[in-house]
Amino acid sequence: MRARSVAVLVLAAALASAAHALDVVEVWQAARTHDPEHAAALAARDAGGARRTQAGALWRPTVTLEGAAAYATGETSTRGAHFAAPGFGETSGVAFDTSVTGGGWGRYGLALRQPLFSRERDAQGRQLEIAADAADREWAQAEQMLILRSADVYIDVALAAERLRLLVRQQAAVERALTEAQDRFRIGDRPVTDVHEATARAAGLKAQRLMAETDLQMRRKVLADLTGLTIGEEVAGLPGAAPADDLETLPAWLARVERGNLELQAAETRIRMTEAQARVTADALAPTVDLVARLSQERLSGDGHYGSASTSATNHAIGVQLTVPLYTGGMRSAQQTEAQALIGKASAERDKARQQIGQQTQAAWLDLAVGGNQIAALAAGLEASRARLDATRTGLRAGDRTTLDLLNAENDAGNAELALREARARLLLRRLRLAALAGELDEMALRQTAMRFQLSSR
Repeated sequence: MRARSVAVLVLAAALASAAHALDVVEVWQAARTHDPEHAAALAARDAGGARRTQAGALWRPTVTLEGAAAYATGETSTRGAHFAAPGFGETSGVAFDTSVTGGGWGRYGLALRQPLFSRERDAQGRQLEIAADAADREWAQAEQMLILRSADVYIDVALAAERLRLLVRQQAAVERALTEAQDRFRIGDRPVTDVHEATARAAGLKAQRLMAETDLQMRRKVLADLTGLTIGEEVAGLPGAAPADDLETLPAWLARVERGNLELQAAETRIRMTEAQARVTADALAPTVDLVARLSQERLSGDGHYGSASTSATNHAIGVQLTVPLYTGGMRSAQQTEAQALIGKASAERDKARQQIGQQTQAAWLDLAVGGNQIAALAAGLEASRARLDATRTGLRAGDRTTLDLLNAENDAGNAELALREARARLLLRRLRLAALAGELDEMALRQTAMRFQLSSR
């Protein structure tokens, strides 16, 4: 029964590997169309792009149409007027009175305003353009982060599947050792302690396998949430080998990061934003000049003290309007003080970010620099573990080794193989993270890295 269960597990693993397997590029492509976080970043980019249109609109004319209607009362009185009309002669001291009580009042107007000169609008336009640039950089950073997240999830699933595969293989080996120990115990060729040790190791591996199965299911769920793909689809696997070391020098990478790091560029953008805000309030007297045109008509009609009456007025005007703020209660000077302080804060944050990113770059470079040697050492350790396992099997048949020695050798060989595969996978992620620090992680970089690590053939 125990051997049959192990065979079923091995067959299930083989069938899963025979199904379509996703490579790291396909995982990223699926995530681009499904991940909600990425969709939010795309919406933010589109919103940022609209700020460029807003910047242009600041200097375009605005046209407004006004209309109003009301129930109103109006009284007009004129004294000492001079009246002249053909056939009536001329009369001085004339009085004119109109009265509308509770009549209908209406007004409509059409107004046009074209900005001609405004430092404030100019600064606002620069702010909007800078904000649009910032949105583009944030989008580029979100694209890089999605690639890193996709690679992380891919590696997590692949490692979980590899752990389960190795545990299934170890469990099969222990089951064989247990069967052999039981058979040889019956004929008196092995002590009962061999049976107990193999039984205990088999039970422990069963518990580990159950935990590994649960871990794999959870990581598959994370993959499904990221990509929208069905949980049954598997990833292609772990890197088969580490590529040859072609890492540039640390000073070269530090220079590339200084030029292309998106976080540093975002920090520079925040400085430009605060400088633009400071220019808005730079002058205490900041005049604005606008071309204005207006057409309006107002009318009131109804009954009053003197019978039916109506009044109307029509105005047409076009000209230039000058506006100069003389006193704002100290608001502009306070805003200028705030803007200067924010410039200092943004500059300090930029300097801090530069230090941190430099440290991250050096750490990532050093990880890659020693990664090849680490993998070589782990590969040598795996070869030694396999040789020890073969020797232990031979020694067990000759009576020089115990069943416990064989079980330990099996466990060590499995752990050495998993450690080597994990190291290769982490080396892949380190390369991607170093490229992201330099602002160079895009689809082409992902494809090239995946091909070099034998994770994609496209």
